[in-house]
Amino acid sequence: MDRQPTLEGPTLRLRPLRASDHDTLFAAAADPLIWEQHPDRARGSAEGFDRYFAEGLASGGALLISTADGTVIGSSRYDRYDPAGGGRVEIGWTFLVRAHWGGATNRELKQLMLGHAFGSVATVVFRVGADNRRSRRAVEKLGAALADEIETPLGPHVVYELTREAWAHQVDAAR
Repeated sequence: MDRQPTLEGPTLRLRPLRASDHDTLFAAAADPLIWEQHPDRARGSAEGFDRYFAEGLASGGALLISTADGTVIGSSRYDRYDPAGGGRVEIGWTFLVRAHWGGATNRELKQLMLGHAFGSVATVVFRVGADNRRSRRAVEKLGAALADEIETPLGPHVVYELTREAWAHQVDAAR
């Protein structure tokens, strides 16, 4: 599976994250309200963002999200790819600037990423901070099912899974 594709939709463009994107992406991430429900609220600070950014680059799956006009509005990542048993990959580490919350942007973003992932894997995993209500609602709207509750260094998380079949059903129902 190519974990750093370039994906384009009607209003969004996703491309591999590069080291030169640091300052532009930090400008988008510096709003503390983006991180208020996230287990790692420090990501809005320079030090916290530097860790997030470095981990994203090192993962080999981080993507920069921009609008069609090139405005950087966030980042997401494919990680923990496992080709066994039909294949699994995690989608996460996503943030969007607040101007793009609660509307079509996250839906388009996830449709692009899921469409790409399901070309190679049978299951997509989402790991979300247990108290992050916004992100939990977003993955539930995709049709993902709660699969587990885990403890991580950042605190309690919930794990959702979305199968290729369940996603195809959601796509068909939306038509």
